[in-house]
Amino acid sequence: MPSASDLSLNTATVRPQWNLRQCVDGCVRHGIGGIAPWRDKLQETGVDEGARMIKDAGLRVSGLCRGGMFTADGALSDDVLDDNKRAVDEAVAIEAACLVMVVGGLPDGSKDIANARSIVTDGLAKTLDYARTVNMPIAIEPLHPMYAADRACVNTMNQALDICDELDPGRTGAMGVACDVYHVWWDPDLSAQIKRAGKEQMLAFHICDWLVPTNDLLLDRGMMGDGVIDIKAIREQVEAVGFTGLNEIEIFSAENWWKRDADDVLATLVERGRTAS
Repeated sequence: MPSASDLSLNTATVRPQWNLRQCVDGCVRHGIGGIAPWRDKLQETGVDEGARMIKDAGLRVSGLCRGGMFTADGALSDDVLDDNKRAVDEAVAIEAACLVMVVGGLPDGSKDIANARSIVTDGLAKTLDYARTVNMPIAIEPLHPMYAADRACVNTMNQALDICDELDPGRTGAMGVACDVYHVWWDPDLSAQIKRAGKEQMLAFHICDWLVPTNDLLLDRGMMGDGVIDIKAIREQVEAVGFTGLNEIEIFSAENWWKRDADDVLATLVERGRTAS
């Protein structure tokens, strides 16, 4: 049963309400043990200043969101690779546990998902080469198949772990997965793939809930306990393979949680983290 100190606030959960400074202060007020900034919030504050305020608050950083989007320019481009190197450097600056990768979907005008996955693997390989030099683990986040066209053509833990095994066959911890229950709860192979990942490749664990009905494919995630995901069962499986990181809460909720007082949101997620996950 996670306590507040076992949780991490992904800044997307209160994206419209708070800047990074307010997120850090809110975590401290509510006893939340960690934070996971999105790069836009970090860059608004300034990377060095953001790193300082997080460290001064005593917060752990469960991850930086996000690198990836390797297919944004169609073929893999220097601009995309350079941005991913900057993302690695930002993750190092804030002492993140990993850099989370949302890898990108189909290039504009393409219907060739196999080619998209080839571009993604090439981009991950090149980014991993750089990340190894600064000891920043890379976490591939498989996204629900509904995002395959526009956000991520890697959609299952099995696909993500196949890439990890190809690029880091020694399972050194340099590359692994970010397991977000919102994206993988439906997968009949999930338990086997969690075991396959093991401690070495399970780099991050994200929680929220799947609402029925879901009214927006991107912006209608639920607070833990409001939907159909058995979060506790998945968490126990992740912990059983040796994961000891924070439970990162990432909720995109344009019509509900983004319209509430941010302190009320944090108080609720602490309570639901204890009772529903």
